[in-house]
Amino acid sequence: MTAFALSSPAAADEKVRELQARIREMQSTRLSTTTIATSPLFAGLLPDGMMRAGASYSVLGSTTLAMAMLSAPSAAGSWCAVVGVPEFGAQAAEAHGIDLERLVLVPEPGDQWLPVTAALVDVLPVVVLRPAGRITEADAGRLAARLRKREAALITLGDWPGCEASLRIVRSEWEGIGAGHGILRGRRVEVAVESRGMRSRSRWVRLPGPDAGARVGEPAQHAASRRPPAPAPLAPAPEPARPAAAAEPARPAVAPRLSPVPPLEAFEGLEVRAG
Repeated sequence: MTAFALSSPAAADEKVRELQARIREMQSTRLSTTTIATSPLFAGLLPDGMMRAGASYSVLGSTTLAMAMLSAPSAAGSWCAVVGVPEFGAQAAEAHGIDLERLVLVPEPGDQWLPVTAALVDVLPVVVLRPAGRITEADAGRLAARLRKREAALITLGDWPGCEASLRIVRSEWEGIGAGHGILRGRRVEVAVESRGMRSRSRWVRLPGPDAGARVGEPAQHAASRRPPAPAPLAPAPEPARPAAAAEPARPAVAPRLSPVPPLEAFEGLEVRAG
């Protein structure tokens, strides 16, 4: 037997966690465990680096992170389901590599969210769930037994009793944005993980951007070479013609005023001299 000299309570706690992790690794090598296809993004985050059949995982505050966990099993040909997430977007899911033809959506299960989830676990290997209410330890235990029996995995958006690991995004950075311009190529996030018997840890991972992840992680010059050519600058628009000044309306003709001619008798007796 090996003896350890522990100089402080903090050192003792550290050694206990280390021994628990070693025991967990030894148990995992002795017991046959079915694994589920897992994205390489989570290799250094999840226990054993893989999602295990029969386990549940909690994702806090990020639907995008849940999509990333769902992408690998879906791409490997597994049917998946999403329960209680009405804003789950098909375009974003496809950007993460999720096969929409093998995806079951139950956006509004109402107060039947737990029976619906249990029924889907019976037939599908991976289910994403946003609980619509509080779950008791007993109900969580019954669902966990069903997960083990059916060799399925559950990913919950929110806290979940007895989950294998809990993941959350603590920092986020977008890639591709310059000084007020650019093309979003991806998203870089720091994911913190807490799991039973292991120390909390975090890791930076890259998530797909709005362009379906086609250029995630590409060098900038490669991405620039595939951008469409910039449109030619437009010639300045001609100034609109000013409307011609309206002509003044013609003044109506004024008839001359005529004076009456006196009768000829009025001129009799007048002497006319030549000048």
